[in-house]
Amino acid sequence: MNDYELFRAGDVTLQSGVTLPNTVLAYKTYGTLNDTRDNVIVYPTAFGDIHVQNEWLIGEGMALDPRNYFIIVPNLLGNGLSSSPSNTPPPFDKANFPQVSMEDNITLQHKLLMEVFAVRKIALVVGWSMGGIQAYQWAVSYPELVERIAPIAGQAKTWPHTHVVLESLKSALLAAIGFDNSKLNQLTAVDLRAVGRVYAGWGLSQAFYREEGYRLLGFDSLEAFSTGVWEASFMKMDPHNVLAMLSTGQQADISANARYNGDFDQALASIQSLACVMPGSTDLFCTAEDNRYEVERMPHAELQPIPSDWGHFAGRGINQADNEWIDSHLSRLLALQPHQ
Repeated sequence: MNDYELFRAGDVTLQSGVTLPNTVLAYKTYGTLNDTRDNVIVYPTAFGDIHVQNEWLIGEGMALDPRNYFIIVPNLLGNGLSSSPSNTPPPFDKANFPQVSMEDNITLQHKLLMEVFAVRKIALVVGWSMGGIQAYQWAVSYPELVERIAPIAGQAKTWPHTHVVLESLKSALLAAIGFDNSKLNQLTAVDLRAVGRVYAGWGLSQAFYREEGYRLLGFDSLEAFSTGVWEASFMKMDPHNVLAMLSTGQQADISANARYNGDFDQALASIQSLACVMPGSTDLFCTAEDNRYEVERMPHAELQPIPSDWGHFAGRGINQADNEWIDSHLSRLLALQPHQ
């Protein structure tokens, strides 16, 4: 049996104007919804992750304590559990899956919260990487609901350098078919080996590799780490799901809608949620400087870089010191009274 539930949203019209039939959102909950329906924490998944990868931050005695909060972990569209190229029938299967935006994800998550749980307030939206982008999007799309956000190694839009990094991952995959879009459906999981190798240089910092941090994970050489972690993790994914999620990530921007018409600063200024923005101090492609720009334009935000050599993966739940640092800042954020 699956350890998650499915919200069947029916035919959903995406931001692009395309209607995705029989759209499904996979999610898992932890804890119990209180009578006032306001002890809710939304914790979306990141690129390539499913709900299980978020469980490191949930537990008794932690900030995200299921004895106190009702925690909902929605799976990103395209990740293989929610509607994705790999599980959608023709005509939207594989390379034919439509463009999905971050706003599409949050609109669908909002539909889940309203129709299934009749949520009245969201105490916190927290997420890592593409989950962090979703936290920003929640605050912009539904300001009346969201009291606090905590983006971890995530940005309010995909800044140019981040876009370039994601493009390099996509190009490493497309090289397997000679960049011939007519052959997209020939891609297999084996073709993701090169993508893992490219991402290895961005996911962790120079200091991590210099200090041979991979030995803490049980690998005795750089090659063993590159093969056993980066290649292996990407080759477990579906290539069309990867392309769909990369596309979602590349086009992420909280101002890319009719409300703000690309006015990024105005969108940032509209965020009324209390915000604790936590970039990795050594993140190479979702940088603390990008987040600093965002925080300076948000009325109730603070920047708290995670002091870590683990780069982007400081927010991934692998290094215990980073985990404890994040948890303590979430506890402090949840103790603050919201402005709304």
